[in-house]
Amino acid sequence: MTRSRRAFLPLALTLCLSMGAVAPAMAEVAAGPEGLAFYDIPDPLPAGEAGSVLRARALAGTMALPSAARNTLVMYQSRDPSGAPVAVTGTISVPKGVPPATGWPVIIWTHGTTGLAAVCGPSRDTDTGPEHEYIEVIRGLLDQFVAQGYAVVATDYQGLGTGGFHPFLQGKPNGWNALDMLRAARSLEPEIGTRYAVMGHSQGGHADLFTAAEGPGDLEGFELVGNIAMAPGSQIASRLDLVRDSDKVELSVPYVAYVLISYSTTYPEIALDRILSAEAIAALPELYDQCMSHALTEGHWASAIAKDQFLPEPDLTAFLEVAAQNEPGALKIAVPTLILQGDKDVTVFPSATDTLAEQLCAGGNDLEYRVVLGADHDGAMSEGAPVALAWMADRFAVKATASNCGDLPKAAP
Repeated sequence: MTRSRRAFLPLALTLCLSMGAVAPAMAEVAAGPEGLAFYDIPDPLPAGEAGSVLRARALAGTMALPSAARNTLVMYQSRDPSGAPVAVTGTISVPKGVPPATGWPVIIWTHGTTGLAAVCGPSRDTDTGPEHEYIEVIRGLLDQFVAQGYAVVATDYQGLGTGGFHPFLQGKPNGWNALDMLRAARSLEPEIGTRYAVMGHSQGGHADLFTAAEGPGDLEGFELVGNIAMAPGSQIASRLDLVRDSDKVELSVPYVAYVLISYSTTYPEIALDRILSAEAIAALPELYDQCMSHALTEGHWASAIAKDQFLPEPDLTAFLEVAAQNEPGALKIAVPTLILQGDKDVTVFPSATDTLAEQLCAGGNDLEYRVVLGADHDGAMSEGAPVALAWMADRFAVKATASNCGDLPKAAP
């Protein structure tokens, strides 16, 4: 993988966005088709720079924030794990009122695990969507930010929304998708400013940390002020060890399978037939049937005994190398970081986030770690929202931080 922004040839965007009077200040781009045809990737993919807009239209569905002046669905150029161009979808929500002289402060949102299939992209969610319960919690959180005068931009990540490969829990490509979403948003909405923060949950908490680490060197002309990681994924190898040793049905097994699919697709040296049992390999296609909630409640992965999904002596050498490259605890982040973790979380273990906080502090990062008492996995968002709102306001106001690395709290009992 390359750390630098991949340069592409300029993209000619010639057709006017057909959104009526909703967005008079919006730049002219190719108008997106109605329905799911919007998500069909152009073939061939037009030449363009990372962040170039391919098409856009007014957004309906769950990710349209009620307090926004306008919500836009966009397809844009981004980068895959090798740095090659790929089409990705996402959403833009702009506040009501008159923007500050420097433009709207903007939040890049990175979402948590929804699945591997196209239908799992948050921008496609409706009241009957397969991950609607989770996306609705996200909407509740983000709407509070847009109501406070922040623009919000949110990537679906590669493969979600559009279909194709999704690099699950791969920090850099997920981060590139998020950063390129901001590029695309500002080209469409010139009233969005250049000062930004990053915020994410679960898989998106992991992506948030990588986005914040990559942002200053990747987004020329923008200023990163801080980032908030809510129940961020980490300790990848430890989670694999846990399920390999368990003789029970484990909630973690589908997540581990997602990681194995993701890493082995990008890195062919990771051979799944040397890690997983024949039973597990035969059941992998089920993980593309609907989304995460389906995998946790129906079919093979909802009832499989954890250790039976692995060979007795799996070859994990290549996997462990890639997992280490994707551990957020090894990152150096140039801006203040807030981590929120619920102490009742059974998806991202409190002990794992305690370890992550220790690792980030040991690396010299400016970290504030807060435990959200009584909160489960999604509660880190819903119940942690007041803390997140206040902390974010302080970062944009350039107030002093309150790192507690010298006396870190513990979310685990």
